[in-house]
Amino acid sequence: MSALSSALPDFPWDLLEPAKTLAAAHPDGIVDLSVGTPVDPVPPAVQEALSATSDSPGYPLTAGTPALRAAIAGWLARACGTTGEPGVLPTIGSKELVAWLPTLLGVRPGDVVVIPSVCYPTYEVGARLAGAEVIRSDSLTAVGPDRRVKLIWINSPSNPTGRVLPAAHLRKVVDWARERGVTVVSDECYLSLGWETTPVSVLADEVTGGDHTGVLAVHSLSKRSNLAGYRAGFVGGDPALVAELLAVRKHAGMIVPAPVQAAMIAALTDETHVADQRARYAARRDTLRTALTKAGFEISHSEAGLYLWATRDEDCWATVDRLARRGILAAPGAFYGPAAARHVRIAMTATDERVAAAADRLAEPFTD
Repeated sequence: MSALSSALPDFPWDLLEPAKTLAAAHPDGIVDLSVGTPVDPVPPAVQEALSATSDSPGYPLTAGTPALRAAIAGWLARACGTTGEPGVLPTIGSKELVAWLPTLLGVRPGDVVVIPSVCYPTYEVGARLAGAEVIRSDSLTAVGPDRRVKLIWINSPSNPTGRVLPAAHLRKVVDWARERGVTVVSDECYLSLGWETTPVSVLADEVTGGDHTGVLAVHSLSKRSNLAGYRAGFVGGDPALVAELLAVRKHAGMIVPAPVQAAMIAALTDETHVADQRARYAARRDTLRTALTKAGFEISHSEAGLYLWATRDEDCWATVDRLARRGILAAPGAFYGPAAARHVRIAMTATDERVAAAADRLAEPFTD
């Protein structure tokens, strides 16, 4: 028996431990801007919904309750400009879906999964778990006429770059994939966090023409609603693909707990808490962007999402170490692909006090 883990890359965050130790030694403590974990409170209405359904002794539905499915569909219509009746399915956060989606959709050894040149590492992990080959490319022309391509990942707004793909680009990807029988999956976990532009969903009618065939969109409540600890996500799109996912997930026991399903309904049917959270992130973004620019960093893309994609035009690990000596922990671009080796990702997910501390430390001359 061969260990499946041998086919996977090193877990990236383990590689950051030395820098984390260095940053933690700062006299005023660490400012952790690396992973991007939410720090603000869970909305009260969501907490109340979770508590009210805590007495849930029976098995929950893998497909989600009818009320949850309706809430997801309603949100897709309002936030994504989706008409018709897309298939919907709750997931245990979005990361598990990203990691297992190629396998669940029948991608096999010898197949090809296309991922962005700079992207969330789990896209590659999911392809490797399925035994597939990975091609990093932002251009379908560069992919060429490879008939082994079975699945294409797109990510807008991007993690880590914050880049937003316009509707015309998304439409070209969908048209290209449909001509070849390839599934398009769009990771849209940061859709609610556009700053300099308004992100467009791959499920928008202007992209799909109202036809969801061959298209899926992955969403998460971790960032928009501070529910990372709840593991609350969902996928929507092609009803046939969603039905296939449901059929397999029922066998595999991939079920969102009943109290979390109730909490998801509360989160999806209220936008006030989303606006409040956006305002917090906007203020932190302004503080960090100003401080980084004054410190000599160039900010690339970053028009949406929860991160600033920054560079000093040096090896990313050198930048990580410079920041760590100031008690600031950032994520090296190398985590996100070879093309990102001169950038670092700076998260906005720290308290106002810690963000202010980071800004003060960035004002120190970068002479080391």
